[in-house]
Amino acid sequence: MRDEEEATDGPPDPQLHPEQSPGFDEEPEGLEDIEVDRDVTIGEASPEELAASDTEPVEDDARGDLLAALAGDDVIERRRAALELAERTYDDRTVRALSKAATTDDDAEVRQFAVEALAKLGGEVAAETALALTDDPEPWVRAEAVVALDRLDRAEHEDPIESALDDGHHAVRRNAAVSLFKHRGEGALPVLVEAADDPSERVREWAAHLLGGIDDERAHETLDRLADDDSSIVRETAVRAREVDAGSFRRQFSGTLDESDRTLPGEDDLNRTPNL
Repeated sequence: MRDEEEATDGPPDPQLHPEQSPGFDEEPEGLEDIEVDRDVTIGEASPEELAASDTEPVEDDARGDLLAALAGDDVIERRRAALELAERTYDDRTVRALSKAATTDDDAEVRQFAVEALAKLGGEVAAETALALTDDPEPWVRAEAVVALDRLDRAEHEDPIESALDDGHHAVRRNAAVSLFKHRGEGALPVLVEAADDPSERVREWAAHLLGGIDDERAHETLDRLADDDSSIVRETAVRAREVDAGSFRRQFSGTLDESDRTLPGEDDLNRTPNL
């Protein structure tokens, strides 16, 4: 059974909170009283694009076929090939192909999936590629690059990860803060106190969540302040953070990121809620 208090889960996704559902806490007398809004937009992604992260169709493909797809004209096949190559054993040819895709492909999600794959395979080329992509024009690629650096060696790449705290996109700043907490533990207090004033409620939410792992008066004061934040999600996270055991929290949060299946393009352990 999944532990709802497990630190590695992170704060809850505000978009999935039941209280955000239309009609929550209402008691209609009959079906005729239920208003259904048909004017709903779920983005412009096609079914093929939404299925691009499903690698089952290519899981039995030969490595050579995947490499050919990665260099091909079909963007969906390139995305799928990049993800599937991450599950194969290390191979110089594969790493070179993924590095090329990560740094030159016109599609941002191919670049994102390719650097994710490189991080799983490891090696010097993977690190060089991830470092280069911290300047990618697409924020979710930069965010994935931070995840890759964390996975490869967060201690060795501490400086570029810390530099990502100044990125213009909330996902990159959030990922950098998470990585620095995983590396520094209580030493990440100054980073998290500053993140508590971030303009993005998502970053403030994670700052509150991570501050639960620091038993320090300054952390407690910051959580008290965040408990009065303008965002209800930040307030709720801060209240919960004040109730956890700091030492236990840090121990749960110190390991390698858990592997999880994707459900939408752009999602992973840290990049789990892109603004689609």
